[in-house]
Parts: sequence; structure tokens; C-alpha cells
Amino acid sequence: MTPSSQLVTILDDSHEIREILSIALQEAGFQTKCFGRATEFEHAIRSMSPRVCIVDLGLPDKDGLSLVNKLALESGAAIIIISGRSMVQDKVVGLELGADDYITKPFEAAEVVARVRALLRRSKIETNKPATQTIKFSGWIADFDQHLLTSPAGDIQSLSFAEAQVLHLFLSSPNRLISREHMLEKLGGASNDNFERAMDVRVSRLRTKLQDDPQNPKIIKTIYGAGYIFIGDKLS
Repeated sequence: MTPSSQLVTILDDSHEIREILSIALQEAGFQTKCFGRATEFEHAIRSMSPRVCIVDLGLPDKDGLSLVNKLALESGAAIIIISGRSMVQDKVVGLELGADDYITKPFEAAEVVARVRALLRRSKIETNKPATQTIKFSGWIADFDQHLLTSPAGDIQSLSFAEAQVLHLFLSSPNRLISREHMLEKLGGASNDNFERAMDVRVSRLRTKLQDDPQNPKIIKTIYGAGYIFIGDKLS
């Protein structure tokens, strides 16, 4: 998929910021849709399939963090938070709730474009070719095109962008140790406490969706101080 066919939504109550980001992204070859209020955005996204959602936390009509969490649970889009909140704890909470990146205001538009490209580049690498978009393993079916996970009993639930990336990384090397350093390199960028904590949360959520008891996991084994081992047979 070429950048010109990828939609990026921008949710910020500042008209100036929306315009600056929209122009920069369009010049980089992306399509954009801008929104100033969360209610307007939530109504419109029902009929859209954005690849990336840029969300400001300081919205006039809804808490930005709750919206980020909802997007992470229900949307297959990557999520970038832009916010004037620069405290480490704010960044950690945003990443734990499902955001894939966090950019503090003020920022350069070129930096946001670079972050969007980096997220989509990682997504393209991890999902590989169309033939690997649906993978069966241990009775489960993961559809990485639609970000859906089907249980052995036939129950279907959605995967967030981040959860799908983690699962695909696990399935690329089943029954092998995947170090935290490797996970961060592939999925989170440079190693830091924010991303490490966010990665732990993504693995925890994935365990829940795979009905894997965290006290006695059968699918995702934690090797303390080293990383994880995904136990399962990849069938196709």
C-alpha cells in the first residue's frame, strides 16, 4: 500500500495545529481528515479505516486518554498522542492505555511525519506479505489484515494495532526466546522505561485475549530478566 492511499486522522482542538499537521502529511503523500472535537471524530471514524490516529489529550468535550484506550481496543489503527503534558507519568499512562507513540508539544511537523512513517514501516515489516496475513496456531486464528483473533471455540475479538504487532512478532519465532531488547527494537524504538512498561501491558492484554492464565501461562511464557517464549505451533 502506498503512502498516498493511507489515511491519517488528526484530532486536536487547535485549528492551527490541525492545519500544520495536515499540510505536512499531505505533502508527504498521506491523506488526512481533521477533527476539533472528540464527538465529531467518533461519529466519523465509524465509516473510516485510518492507518494512524493522531490524538491530542486536551480535548474540549472528552478525556483524551479514555478515547485513546477505546481506539486501542476497538480500532486497528496506530495511535500517536500529541500533548502539552510532558511528565513521564503522563507518557507512561498514555502508552499503557494503548498508544503507540507520544509526542510532547511544542513539536516540529516534520517530526510527526517521521513518527507516522516509522509506525507504518514497522507495521509493514512485521506483517510481511499478504500471504501471511492470516495465521493459524494452536487452534487460534489471527487475521492481521482485519486485526481479528478467533478462538478455538469460534469467538471473535479485535486486536489493537500494538497487540497485533506483538502477536505477529511472537508467531514469527515460536518456541524461541524473544528478548526484551529485540521486542523494543522491532516494536518500540529505543529502550526506555516508558516503552518497556507499555510492552509489558501489551503482552498482558494479549494473554487475556488468548485466555492464558497469567499465574500459570501456557502460551506466553515469561523468562524473567530475559524476555518471552511463545509456546504454540504455527500452522500457516
